[in-house]
Amino acid sequence: MDEDSITMILYNIVEYNVTALVEGDIEVSYTEADNSVVVATDSIKNITYYLAKTSPHVLHPERFALHLGTHLVSKYAHLKKAFITIEQLRWQRIPISQGEGQEPKPHPHAFYRDGDEKRTVEVEIDATAGKDKIVAHVTSGLKDLLVLKTTGSAFKSFVRDEYTTLIEVNDRIFSTSIDLQYKFAPLRVPAPADGEGKVFDLPLAAEQAKGTAWDGDSVATAARTITLEVFAIDESASVQATLYSMAQRIVLEHAHILSVSYSLPNKHYVPVDMKYIGIDNTSPPKAEVFIPLPAPSGLISATVSRK
Repeated sequence: MDEDSITMILYNIVEYNVTALVEGDIEVSYTEADNSVVVATDSIKNITYYLAKTSPHVLHPERFALHLGTHLVSKYAHLKKAFITIEQLRWQRIPISQGEGQEPKPHPHAFYRDGDEKRTVEVEIDATAGKDKIVAHVTSGLKDLLVLKTTGSAFKSFVRDEYTTLIEVNDRIFSTSIDLQYKFAPLRVPAPADGEGKVFDLPLAAEQAKGTAWDGDSVATAARTITLEVFAIDESASVQATLYSMAQRIVLEHAHILSVSYSLPNKHYVPVDMKYIGIDNTSPPKAEVFIPLPAPSGLISATVSRK
């Protein structure tokens, strides 16, 4: 190595909000005030911290949730299920200019918060059939992804009756805050080699893991990309039609996803009526100044499942 060369170390960070719930033979803590079966929240908190420090999977939310849940049901004989929810906040590296005509490079250890969007993971670790027959049910997704497009959206030919005041439009602003969940096929989790699940892995070859919950990072990237691409490109006849196109594509392109659910609230932007001063700001070609309406609004949701 040259004396002048510099080794660059890339630091990675994640910020999680973690919820861990357990289920098992603990009814006497309720019915007989017997706390001998209670794994205190203090213990569960400290187990989470311990695995955050020691688990090789901590940077991958699906894998970390699988590790945490497996450890809880493996360590405590009377616990049969663990429910782990992880909400990952979105941090990105700060791009640093490299000079005129050069692409900015991401800084190795400086980050910025990239909006309110969050990645979500929900894992149920089910050991009711035995500690050597654990099954993991994983649902992942994202929420609070705020999107808007200025054209390419219409809403016409809906039911009209004495209660209808909404005007049909062939061009409108389409904005929503996307909540997405996709459910993976169940995973079989082998009994941990150490008996407690402090050490955890799934013996899956790369090809076997592809597209499964164990491959959660690549699936999350693909699902987000599909969502944004379809939203942008689709000539939307309605929020419902665009939702279906998004969900259908995710299911078609991911063999290990069983179902996809979206929740899309309308974020209305209404053109300001300026006729009182002789200005047309309401017809689609002329509408340029809008006011957001926080309420009331429609909430469109649906689940598309694999047959």
